[in-house]
Amino acid sequence: MKVFIAGARAVPSLNESIQERLNNIYSKKYTVLVGDASGVDSAVQKYYFDRDYQNVVVYASEGKARNNIGNWDVRKVDVPTRSRGFNYYAVKDKAMADDADYGFMIWNGESRGTLTNIVNLLNLEKKSIVYHTENGLFYSIDNLDDLQSLITKCGQTAQELFDKVCKTSGLKSFQQVSLF
Repeated sequence: MKVFIAGARAVPSLNESIQERLNNIYSKKYTVLVGDASGVDSAVQKYYFDRDYQNVVVYASEGKARNNIGNWDVRKVDVPTRSRGFNYYAVKDKAMADDADYGFMIWNGESRGTLTNIVNLLNLEKKSIVYHTENGLFYSIDNLDDLQSLITKCGQTAQELFDKVCKTSGLKSFQQVSLF
């Protein structure tokens, strides 16, 4: 089983609830697919490095990992020459969604990248667990209805972000509806 773990750069540490889930992944010896950004990516890397876990693959745009705490294998993701900013790193995230069997997202209700990862997994008919840092709860996202239910708990800013991400990602069966 390959688990794509990601989250907001604005979340620099992992609380006990998140660590319990990471420990479950560790104990089951699942392969961890993680990015190279600061925030959640680095915190997840540190968590597994501290446990000497070797079943980790770091994904990096053009193969240049910004962070690889455990010196794990790096999966080089080729990026179109003209890609910049968000789009540059989104290609790497899409590759992790493609390669994963499941997702574990740590979302603050504001990170466009994390929400895009959830949507990408849904587009691939893959499930994810989302830990919402603002209320400390886990949500199982198996379909669009599950994601829309989570969005309603996050407020107007999340709704606007959701609308934007769905339009740009081509979420299957997405229908423009207001949740408020």
